[in-house]
Parts: sequence; structure tokens; C-alpha cells
Amino acid sequence: MRVLIDTNVIIDVLTRRHPLYGNSAAVLRMCGDQWTGLITASQTTDIFYLLRREKKSAAEAKAIIQKLVDNLTVADVTVADVKNALVSEIDDYEDALLAFCGKRRKADYIITRNDRDFKNSPIKAVTPEWLISSRP
Repeated sequence: MRVLIDTNVIIDVLTRRHPLYGNSAAVLRMCGDQWTGLITASQTTDIFYLLRREKKSAAEAKAIIQKLVDNLTVADVTVADVKNALVSEIDDYEDALLAFCGKRRKADYIITRNDRDFKNSPIKAVTPEWLISSRP
């Protein structure tokens, strides 16, 4: 199974946000063990920015990004993804871009805490809790 992981799930793990950490971390572990986990190239810059804002050094933020890309598959963002996201019925552009990158890379699910934000997505969006409890 291929899952595209939204930035909020990764940040839950990196910042150990409770009570969200447990299920989000379980999703990332499953990506290492049983599933193919995807993130987009553009997410790496967002994650870097958020880590730096959390007062981590640039070197520490880069080391964390390196661990992510060593354990997850990085999906490129194409012009077609951008154009599809711009005309999408998904209200948030970043969410739309994620959805269309995931569709092109044949992701089965988008894993997010905000599944309602993806109601018009070409890929079903589910929460970490849903994915862990259903174990598809």
C-alpha cells in the first residue's frame, strides 16, 4: 500500500504533539515496515521552515529532513500537478497540490489530521487513527 503523508502528521511526530503523537508515529513506523510512505518535495521545505520556527538549528532541521527522505519516498511536483491543483475543487491550494501529486504517484490514501479538508480529493483522505485501526 502507498500512503501520502500530510505535513501535519509528520509535525505531530517531530514535535511529539500529544495526544496526536502515538497514532502519527505508528503510521510512520508502518511506512518503514509494510507500506510505502510518500511526501512531496515541496513538503520538505515546509517541514524545514516549521522546524526552524520551533527553534531548531538549520543543521538539526537538515538532519531531520535527511532522516525523512531516507525512510520515505519523495514525490516530485510537476507542472501538471500545479495546474490541476489550481482548478481543483479542494479549497486549500497546498492540500490540492498534495492530492494531485498523490494521485499521479498512485497513493491509496492521504494520511492527515484534517480529512475534511480533502473532501473533493481524487484520493481518499483518512486520519492516522482510522488507518491504524483498520490496517488495510
